[in-house]
Amino acid sequence: MDRRSLLRSLLIRAVFALCLLAATFNHARAIAAHGLFWDYGYGGDVLFASQVFWSLLTLLDPLAALLLFVRPRAGLALTVAIIVVDVVHNGYYVARHGQWLATFYVSQVAFCLAVLALAPRAARPFRSRVALKSDVPKSRETAQQE
Repeated sequence: MDRRSLLRSLLIRAVFALCLLAATFNHARAIAAHGLFWDYGYGGDVLFASQVFWSLLTLLDPLAALLLFVRPRAGLALTVAIIVVDVVHNGYYVARHGQWLATFYVSQVAFCLAVLALAPRAARPFRSRVALKSDVPKSRETAQQE
């Protein structure tokens, strides 16, 4: 395994983890201030499923941050899933309320783009290798025939 790609992966995963932990803090703070199923200021316009989703992120975000180091491929997959679903989900409310330039949404979109761009690079050292013909040791007979 290439040491530079492993270090690069670790750095990318650490940045992702810090962002996920910052999101965890924001969700936990919202729960502490407004209760478990807060509507994030959207009032009656919010579906209960959205309130559950936002509260669930308080558990999913730190889980993804932990997995980024314990099980990197699973952590990267969960990070991608969380941020893509979050941006699409929140985009629905952003569109309904004309909040395209709201700081929370712009930062989520920026994080989503960074995750989509950098996750493949962070996963590179952890990809499983399929044995290639050149990886299989040659038998003595095959080596002598060449």
